[in-house]
Amino acid sequence: MPTHTENASFTDAWKEWHAAHERHRADPHGFLAVTHLHWLGGSATRLEGAPGTWSVDNDVVRVVLEPGETLQREGQELNGEDGASLVLGPIAERGGINLRSGDSVIELAKRGGEYIVRPRHPRNALLADYTGTPAYQPDPSYAVTGTFVPFPEPRPTTVGAAVEGIQHVYEAPGEIRFSLAGEDLTLTAFNGHAPGTLSVLFTDATSGKTTYAANRSLAVGQPGPDGTVLLDFNRAVNLPCAYTDLATCPLPPAENRLAVAIEAGEQTPFERSGTRELGASELQGASELQGAK
Repeated sequence: MPTHTENASFTDAWKEWHAAHERHRADPHGFLAVTHLHWLGGSATRLEGAPGTWSVDNDVVRVVLEPGETLQREGQELNGEDGASLVLGPIAERGGINLRSGDSVIELAKRGGEYIVRPRHPRNALLADYTGTPAYQPDPSYAVTGTFVPFPEPRPTTVGAAVEGIQHVYEAPGEIRFSLAGEDLTLTAFNGHAPGTLSVLFTDATSGKTTYAANRSLAVGQPGPDGTVLLDFNRAVNLPCAYTDLATCPLPPAENRLAVAIEAGEQTPFERSGTRELGASELQGASELQGAK
């Protein structure tokens, strides 16, 4: 049984982590700043929120800028001369590059084998009105030890996406076995962002009730020599699709849809639950409507 001091320390560490995660989410050019989602094709097309005309062919993206239009990559101007195309790519699946255009960042990425362009602007209403994400109070009982069991060979795993028409393929190095709420459970694990780490996508009995219906994600540290890992579900987070329809987030594999209720981690965002506090722009609009009556 954890002592009061241990519980207080656990709570303080969670609060510090959660505050840092919220700061990252509210980055001026983070996913809350995305204003549009454009799918590139073979015909040169002007995209709302981005300069130039864009097209893709044989894994190569071409951008033609009009006089006075510019793009920057890592501080370097990419201006085309005399209508010449800027050539970008190829880009690896789930990879991307960021280009600057004035106050905006233009994300060029590859998702589900297709190229997308997502302008990101720091004054996007979703970001400007963001008030934070609700979460369960931290509970040490939802921080459990598990065992990572590697597959004989990494297993390509195809999953659906938050948008129709594409699929994601992830390499699953193994599965994590653990016990929670008196049940023995298993989650297929994908490779994490840092080498040696893992990531799991899952739903549970709270999904669609108190937590976002489609998915949540949990980062897992590098397994110990005996395969031991820590699953701290208090740090389960929402993916971008929980906030915006302009995201292409993966869905969990079927085996990661748990029947138990994991009442820990982030809950359904106010933006999706219908209980979001009014942001500054909406308050102004409401005031103008009231005055017009």
